[in-house]
Amino acid sequence: MIKIIDLFAGIGGIRLGFEQAFGAVDCVFTSEIDKYAVQTYQANFPNEKISGDITLIDESAVPNHDILLAGFPCQPFSQAGLKKGFTDTRGTLFFDIERILLAQKPQAFLLENVKQLKGHDKGKTLAVILEHLKSAGYKVYYDVLKARDFGIPQNRERIYIVGFLDHSVPFEFPKPLDLTTRVGDILDDDVDEKYTISDRLWQGHQRRKENNKRNGKGFGYGLFNTNSEYTNTISARYYKDGSEILIEQKGKNPRKLTPKEAARLQGFPRDFTIPVSDVQAYKQFGNSVCVPVVKAIADNMRQAMGVAKIEKTFYYRQPNREIPTQLAMTF
Repeated sequence: MIKIIDLFAGIGGIRLGFEQAFGAVDCVFTSEIDKYAVQTYQANFPNEKISGDITLIDESAVPNHDILLAGFPCQPFSQAGLKKGFTDTRGTLFFDIERILLAQKPQAFLLENVKQLKGHDKGKTLAVILEHLKSAGYKVYYDVLKARDFGIPQNRERIYIVGFLDHSVPFEFPKPLDLTTRVGDILDDDVDEKYTISDRLWQGHQRRKENNKRNGKGFGYGLFNTNSEYTNTISARYYKDGSEILIEQKGKNPRKLTPKEAARLQGFPRDFTIPVSDVQAYKQFGNSVCVPVVKAIADNMRQAMGVAKIEKTFYYRQPNREIPTQLAMTF
């Protein structure tokens, strides 16, 4: 069984994608600093010991593993304050990934970050990251993938960086799937009235959108219905006012997604446990990954590495049907 470590683990979205792709994995080390994310992670991966702040953990204390996973926060690398200038990664959280790679030399890694990393500081930040990964001995690949290309009705774009210690591994990123997406597929039929936004908030959204339009900004709320192909990207700030994704309702104000709908919009299975408040749940799913995208990447990594899949069927569950992930990436 493949051994993984899960850094900046959040609620375990990357791990979940790898479990679905490999059939089963042995997670030998997990690190997450947010106490509410830890609560959700442990509710869904029982008996898991979670290490805290990775910056305080010596790399020699991290167990041997085959694949390193990390959805690391993006921090700018700047010459100011860095003793070795722009090429030094110390003082950034990427450094903690780098020092573990150098010490443990896993066979492969998958890193995830926001799309903007690709163009940050005119591409210099990404260039530094790639150079350090190559210097650590890895053949490195990167690409920006869209959630809506993998059966999820969300216009979410993220950069993924994959590396292999064996330079002969024949890896390619997965191609978009020919699947139709529809927002209605992740929505519940019966939703509590508390998710309907107030008159005051709805009026505020409309007023801001009109002002932004008048000023040429083009920003404002996003309104969607069951037949929309996909939504905007859900963010960690969704809990504040839900403006990026509002769902139309006949005869009344739009509503926010429920936490369960937010989970499905990120490709989490319907039986994924949410033990925290709505506010924390929105933050967690907004910060997480689109699980089917990770699964597709992990599938290609597994095949490239010549690892046999442990046969185990995972299901996405929804009110009226169950679809094995081997058969479809949609709900």
